[in-house]
Amino acid sequence: MTAVPGSPDVIAKEASDVRVPFIVIAPNEAVTVRIAECLAPLLQPGDVVLLDGGLAAGKTFFVRHVVESLKTDDDISSPTYTIANIYQSLRCDVLHVDAYRLADAQEFHNLGLEMEIEASICLIEWGSRIEAAFNDYLQISLLPVSGKEGGRRFEISAQGRRSNCLMDRFQQDYDVSWR
Repeated sequence: MTAVPGSPDVIAKEASDVRVPFIVIAPNEAVTVRIAECLAPLLQPGDVVLLDGGLAAGKTFFVRHVVESLKTDDDISSPTYTIANIYQSLRCDVLHVDAYRLADAQEFHNLGLEMEIEASICLIEWGSRIEAAFNDYLQISLLPVSGKEGGRRFEISAQGRRSNCLMDRFQQDYDVSWR
């Protein structure tokens, strides 16, 4: 029997696939660094992390600490003007993209980074602008915490099997190491 879109069977399945984002509050930059250090060892080549947040939300700061945790000698900087930077780490390359100036997923596709994405850990700032380019990704939104200078609220969600496993593992490791 084939389920018809909009039928009760499909609606129930879709509802069960929806997960509440995992929320982490970082009251200061030191905790943001610890969150990056907790996520970094879980990332594998082919993983895509889409980062969102307003200007100066801490996206590049977070990326810098993820990449440094992967052991690199490269200088990590915002790829705002170059659009993409590639860093070498002990585990694999890290592709760092700033999608702010990209119009959509097609423009991202035109950059020709497919092979690099498959072989690298991919960290994309302003990621929601091009999320249609990916089927499987971890989404991290960084929001300011009012009254806390440097404080951030991390809202972490996942799309796809690998990223849901990654989110589960991060949540377990976070709970164990922080409690």
